Amino acid sequence: MAIPVLTLESMRSWEADSWAEGILEEEVIARVGQQIGERIMEATIPGDSVLLLAGMGHNGDDVRAACRWILEREITLINFRDPISQLPYLESALARAPSLVVEGLFGIGLNRPLTGAWESIVGLVNVCNSPTVAIDIPSGLHVDDGKPLGIAIKADQTWTVGAVKTGLLKPDASQFVGRLEVLSDVGLLRLEDVSSPLFYGEASDFAGFQSGRSLESNKGTHGYVMLFAGSSGYHGAAVLAARGATQARPGLVELATHEAVYGPVAAQLQNVMVHPVKKLFLIPAKATSVVIGPGLASKALPQELRAQVVETWESLSAPVIVDATALDWIPSGRPVTEALRVITPHPGEAARLLGVKASEVQADRPRSLRQLSEKFGNCYVVLKGHQTLVGNSTSRLYVNPSGNPSLAQGGSGDILAGYLGGLLAQQNMVSDPLSTLSYGVWAHGHAADECEAHQKMAGFDQFLDKI
Repeated sequence: MAIPVLTLESMRSWEADSWAEGILEEEVIARVGQQIGERIMEATIPGDSVLLLAGMGHNGDDVRAACRWILEREITLINFRDPISQLPYLESALARAPSLVVEGLFGIGLNRPLTGAWESIVGLVNVCNSPTVAIDIPSGLHVDDGKPLGIAIKADQTWTVGAVKTGLLKPDASQFVGRLEVLSDVGLLRLEDVSSPLFYGEASDFAGFQSGRSLESNKGTHGYVMLFAGSSGYHGAAVLAARGATQARPGLVELATHEAVYGPVAAQLQNVMVHPVKKLFLIPAKATSVVIGPGLASKALPQELRAQVVETWESLSAPVIVDATALDWIPSGRPVTEALRVITPHPGEAARLLGVKASEVQADRPRSLRQLSEKFGNCYVVLKGHQTLVGNSTSRLYVNPSGNPSLAQGGSGDILAGYLGGLLAQQNMVSDPLSTLSYGVWAHGHAADECEAHQKMAGFDQFLDKI
């Protein structure tokens, strides 16, 4: 189930509603402690040493409640009643290089900079070599804007409690949050009853999303994706986009690529129909989705092709996915057709389309996504980057939880565009575009995570096999 992303005010309201319904705070703390303890057991092995840092608020209570669930590990718990007097104990504990540090010093209510002894405590944790987990939010981080209040814990992982806090998803927060996980089953009122325009995905959301094929099916029943990609100097993008499309398992994949690169492109694709294009590309009547843009950056492309892209965007009755250079060619406003339209910009491209700086896009990614969607007729937007965002101007927005920095290389976006096109070519995938696009983005990131879990991702062959 996707997890709502909440501001401090919304989180407090959810808690207050829960207490009003008779839910006991101590029972919630006990359940949170159990989940923390179980996660610690999963992250360590018998004999490991675990250092628990607990403040005097509810965040510290959560950490203290975890102790009873941590078995066969050497546990050191420091309760920070007086930070000055506890500093020597912290220095001594960190000098023993614990296997894991779990900190619950401050929670979401912190609204002042950490100074004096607290600044020293956070500094010591940040320079230690032990993996560090922050509970709910890294201590010192502002819950809504994601900026450090002077200094903040730089965690390797953050296990946030109940729901995701807005500040954890801000670009400024990423270096402090690390890998984000959600402890959602904490005993408060049902998450389904919590209202939010922004949701954070979980892997369980997509269990069985791509179901098996009927015995009576054939290639004609699984869709026909047409790609227009590749030009002089950029033929690799066409190959990667086409291979991405095939991983979605549509019935047929066809690629039109500029005649200048037809030879090297066709030679690398066995199960894709490849055709050279001089001035215009032909869209088969049976095509059920079209992908335009990967590798179309050559200045040698004729103007007629750009005009055809505009016509395709405005009037084709099949879903159209536009990526990369072709984003600059599509017109603003609502297309004539009601068929699905999707754009897949990274922050730099989004900034260019909106006439702002990339930093402005990143400062409020949900707002930027909605502005892009409105500009192009309420199209769906896949705003790429750390925690890729999916949605349109009127839908709820989905924050992708998967992926890692190995995707920050040329070609990964081409694969994603092709993969999304391959999914949307299939009739059973088009009725709920938000779910399909969210799944595609998650599967793309999950493949990168699988690669990183076993070996560093040096190229795209193993990555494509994982999608």
